[in-house]
Parts: sequence; structure tokens; C-alpha cells
Amino acid sequence: MLRLIECPRDAMQGLKHFIPTEKKIKFLNLLLDIGFDTLDFGSFVSPKAIPQMVDTADIVPQLIKNNTKLLAIVANYKGALQASQFDKIDLIGFPFSISETFQIRNTHATLNEAFERVAEIQNLCEESGKNLILYLSMGFGNPYNDPWSIDIIDYWLNRMLPLGIRSLQLSDTIGIASPEKITEVFEFTSNQFPTLDIGVHLHTRPEDWQGKMDAAYKAGCRKFDGALLGFGGCPMAKDDLVGNMPMENMIKYVEGLNEQTQYDSDKLEEALEMAHRLYHQTTT
Repeated sequence: MLRLIECPRDAMQGLKHFIPTEKKIKFLNLLLDIGFDTLDFGSFVSPKAIPQMVDTADIVPQLIKNNTKLLAIVANYKGALQASQFDKIDLIGFPFSISETFQIRNTHATLNEAFERVAEIQNLCEESGKNLILYLSMGFGNPYNDPWSIDIIDYWLNRMLPLGIRSLQLSDTIGIASPEKITEVFEFTSNQFPTLDIGVHLHTRPEDWQGKMDAAYKAGCRKFDGALLGFGGCPMAKDDLVGNMPMENMIKYVEGLNEQTQYDSDKLEEALEMAHRLYHQTTT
């Protein structure tokens, strides 16, 4: 079954203006009603690094939980411990980069230190009944002149598997992946690691989204991250953010496939209108 993960957290985190908490709550509850598999709604990270997400702990109790799973992103054990306290949160995500430069830039940890964090967070998830999603950032290339190859992906995933990791999002953090590279990396990981539930988190320029999604789908991917209006990107990666896959276009794409999907079109239109107002800093 094809699953779409809406990522308002990724869309909001790079905005220069702060979205008031009450408006976030209204928007997130609207998104929960659309019918996404998962909502990547917030993060438990340093407010100095991501000031937009400083109110995540205040938002969780106000979310009206349904069948859509709630995902929170963390950068260390402290953040994971915070997230684990909330029964409403189903999934905890951790960004692990095969670029040491970016890992240090993103989470202030070397690759070996980040690996130890993954192990600690995985243990915590098992104890608290959460599931850990590993985001393999820089999964399709590396702009920092660190070594990059399929063999490096293979090495780190072979180290991760004994920890009990079962869910992976291959992440194109800065939007450099070509359709050919997406096909190559997805086919390799899905064939080499058949026990992993593998999806993609692809950043993209607006004109490139369909070719990337088509490549991932034809390679066998059935789990996709995106964000309404294509907003977002990782503020730790580059000064000029490359946005997310536009969720409204992704929904149209999957509606043209022979896949079982069901989204509330009225709620989607309402959410798109609200996203325009929130992301462009106009009044609601």
C-alpha cells in the first residue's frame, strides 16, 4: 500500500517568521483529518537551532489523534526522551548522515557519536513503545567533499541493522539526486536490506519533483515524504534552501496509479489555503 507522509515540520522550520502556537495547532489538526499515513509535525531539538519548533511540547496535547501516525524529529537522546513522554507520538525520527561534515553541522556529532545516539534512542524507543525512523541524509550524494558511495551506505546500514532498526527514509537533503541516482540507491538498499521498510524523503526544485517521484515509484518505493506547496528544506544544509516534494502534486500523481488511497479533498483544499496564509505570513 502506498503511504504519503506530510511534513509540516520540515516546511515550517526554515521560515524566518514564527507561526503562533495556536495557528500551528489548528493547521496540524486540519492536516490530521486529510488521511495521510503519517504527520511529521514537530521536533524536540535546541530552540537556538530551530526556533520555529520551540513549542512542540505545548502542541502535542492539543492534537486530535486519529489513524494518522504522529512523528517527531530529534537530534539526540535528550530530545528522544522528551518525545517518548507523549503517548500520542508514535514515531521518533533521527537524521543520520553518511557525510561526517553534515552530521557535525546538523547534530554536532561525528558519525561514530551519531551511531551511538542511534543505539541509545533505539533502546529508548523499544522501552517506550515507539518506533524509530532512521533518516539517511545525504543518501544520494555529498556536496561537502566527503567520500560518498553505495558501499558507504552498505557499511552503515549493516551496522544499524543489528540495533533493530526497521524503518529507513533515504533522504536527498539538498535536492541533488537525479532520477537515475534515486533508482540506483533505492534498488540497492531494498534488495540488500529486504527487512527494512524503506521510503524516500526527497528535496527538490519545483520543476523536478515528478521525475524524482516517478523514478522512486518505478524502483519499488511505496513510502514518500512531502509537504504542501513544496515548502521547506534543511536549514543546516545550505544557505539557499531547496524545498520539499509538493504534496498536492504527489496526491494527484498517486491518484493516477492503481494504488489504494483515500484523501479528503475538501480538507486538502482547506489546508492548502491555510498553508498559503501561514507560510507567506498573512493573517488568518
